[in-house]
Amino acid sequence: NKMNTIETGTEELLCRLEDRVAIITLNRPKKKNALSDHLTPALRQTLLDLETKREVGCILITGSGDAFCAGGDIGGMGGNASKDEEVSERPTAEERVRALIHKQETLTLRLADHAKPTIAALPGVAAGAGLCIALACDIRVACRSAFVTTAYRNIGFSGDYGGSWLLTQLVGPSKAKELFFTGRRVQSDEALALGIFNNVFEDASFENEALAMAKQIASGPPIAIAFMKEHINRAVTGDLRSNLAMEADRLIRCAATSDHKEAVKAFMEKRTPVFTGE
Repeated sequence: NKMNTIETGTEELLCRLEDRVAIITLNRPKKKNALSDHLTPALRQTLLDLETKREVGCILITGSGDAFCAGGDIGGMGGNASKDEEVSERPTAEERVRALIHKQETLTLRLADHAKPTIAALPGVAAGAGLCIALACDIRVACRSAFVTTAYRNIGFSGDYGGSWLLTQLVGPSKAKELFFTGRRVQSDEALALGIFNNVFEDASFENEALAMAKQIASGPPIAIAFMKEHINRAVTGDLRSNLAMEADRLIRCAATSDHKEAVKAFMEKRTPVFTGE
């Protein structure tokens, strides 16, 4: 089992590679892995770095301890940050909007558009922006005791990081509105029924099951899987005719790959194919 550590620049975010799976762990367990000025930039940069790593076939994002991510750090909100800022140094509303758009695009959008397949594995709560990170992944799995909440109403916020769009894709507008308006907890069984979670595993076996799923995806043909993701992402905003044209183009590209030839050969020889991403 070849295991190696990928440096992230902070203890608040861990990353390691195991059998073509890059395992990213949000690591502030005492704060339920809430986002911070160290954790979040490291997550953005690590996602960017993994984009071009040939040895990565799948990304698994999880949290340490008993939480996935509790969202933004509420301690720094509502003017609690620093009282002694000079008024002249305060950014205008427009500057703050631009800054937040940039933060969202380099996290949620980067994750949603990522070249690699992504799995969010929830060992516990995902709330607010933490829920959005999970929603921006391709697949979500959770342990039985995990739950999710939009949480924004509890702090008088309307929401950010794409949650309104991402959740609506999964559950439809009416249910998304209910979950945003009430901020109530959605336990794992309900989240599974709603399609927010793809799978729920027992707490004891959760880590192994989530990793096994990631490894199974990571062993697949990387070029074909990247195209599959692109097709389905585009299907959400596009029309059938455009998708048919894209599918035709990508399939002909796949036909020219060594991986396709290897897969056909393996099929004829009744063995498991070994993909190389070429």
